[in-house]
Amino acid sequence: MSSQSADPGDVYVKAGTIVFGLGALATLVTFVPLFLHLTPLPTAAYWLSMLMPAGFLAALTGLFLNARAQRRRVESAAAS
Repeated sequence: MSSQSADPGDVYVKAGTIVFGLGALATLVTFVPLFLHLTPLPTAAYWLSMLMPAGFLAALTGLFLNARAQRRRVESAAAS
């Protein structure tokens, strides 16, 4: 484990990873019946697939927040 404090975007990255995984799972579940010629799932199941881009956006936001925090730490260390 690192002795550094947690960066501000770590929570976004972790939550985004979980939401992206749920969206990917929902995408697989909704498309399998189409390929196996089974009865398609209701529309609500397809809306759950939209969790995938939402999770990607949350994780990307967390990465940008972490990069900004790291840049500020480097700039403050260079200034002193």
